[in-house]
Amino acid sequence: MPNLIVIDRIAIGTVAADFHPNAFKAALAEFISTLIFVFAGQGSTMAYNKLTSNAPTSPAGLIAVALAHAFGLFVAVATSANISGGHCNPAVTFGAFLGGNITLLRGILYWIAQLLGSTVACLLLKFATHYMTVSVFTLSSGVSVWNAFVFEIVMTFALVYTVYATAIDAKKGDVGVIAPLAIGFVLGANILAGGAFEGAALNPAVPFGPALVSWNWHHHWVYWAGPLIGGGLAGVVYELIFISHTHEPLAVVEY
Repeated sequence: MPNLIVIDRIAIGTVAADFHPNAFKAALAEFISTLIFVFAGQGSTMAYNKLTSNAPTSPAGLIAVALAHAFGLFVAVATSANISGGHCNPAVTFGAFLGGNITLLRGILYWIAQLLGSTVACLLLKFATHYMTVSVFTLSSGVSVWNAFVFEIVMTFALVYTVYATAIDAKKGDVGVIAPLAIGFVLGANILAGGAFEGAALNPAVPFGPALVSWNWHHHWVYWAGPLIGGGLAGVVYELIFISHTHEPLAVVEY
């Protein structure tokens, strides 16, 4: 592909190729879809806290929050898949980059849009709830940062692996609604698995908005390092082992 600086299948990209009107439309789609997802997910957590007067998470509450995140991500991915690929997650974008399916410059544009979407969602929630406290991701009692780190790596690997299998792989065929549904389901399942231990972000944008709005960065690095490692590993593993390489790299970012 001309005008690209390529290291194997990894592409840095160029300003001309990655910063044009359609690229900004894709970034806008990422902003809106991430806002939709975080507003639903964070809003469900804040609603639970209001209904229970900030009581510890109950099994029913965890299920409700997991379902809200699963449904929210399903809608977010479905509404942006044909425009931007429906990443809604810096870890997904990073995994796609390491697999050679998006350029670095386009990925940075997506990251900015995703983080802004999360931040605006939290600001809107804070205003709409008459300045209730936005829920910051924290570790449960007895859970160390390394426990949480492993949780985030494994769970995000599962999420990004699912994205590759159902949305990025050219051999997937016409899966239609199955891709966003599967992606939402795997997120909800992993929140049920890890939510009681460390919040289960699987997405650096999700804890970023609350941390910025509340200015509470305690253990925040875990929710970046774990998902980026897990997402990156999933992208590399799926790309190297399961994708045939007969299709053109970066095809998912040509708009």
